[in-house]
Amino acid sequence: MTESSQAPLARFICTLLLLAALQACSVSQHQASEPPRPPVSQPLFDEIWRMDSLLSVAYNAYDLDQLGRLFDEDLEFYHDTGGLLTYRQSLDGLKSVFEKNNQARRFAEKRYAEVYPIKDYGAVQTGLHVFCHLENGKEQCATFKFVHIWRKKDGIWRIARVVSYDH
Repeated sequence: MTESSQAPLARFICTLLLLAALQACSVSQHQASEPPRPPVSQPLFDEIWRMDSLLSVAYNAYDLDQLGRLFDEDLEFYHDTGGLLTYRQSLDGLKSVFEKNNQARRFAEKRYAEVYPIKDYGAVQTGLHVFCHLENGKEQCATFKFVHIWRKKDGIWRIARVVSYDH
């Protein structure tokens, strides 16, 4: 198989992984009264949670350079109301949010986070994150569901796919 003929197969597999992750996240979120599941791998969970924390720190500091390093350059960001965004479009969107200077912040909810390995690729993370900002002098916060597909390449974790939904 040539490299160009592998691309559709890779996209198809990635789409299947995203759909499976969405289903898992949807089911687990509707069972919020149940205690969280123990991680499949505590070391992997801790590593991905550390990376997610770096994502929040960069977002909360309006650090586009750091955010750019946390996202893979072939990023596909699927947003239920915003559509499909590329790496550049995602960073441009973040820049626009930050330019509003309305104290935008992101926090992930650790108690709802789940992390699963993806063989020979990286990990899938599902969970809830909270975004807050000032609007008309009052703090506005909302909680949304997300799926991050983390790719580990040359020892470096980057988010390759994002699904953000339930807005």
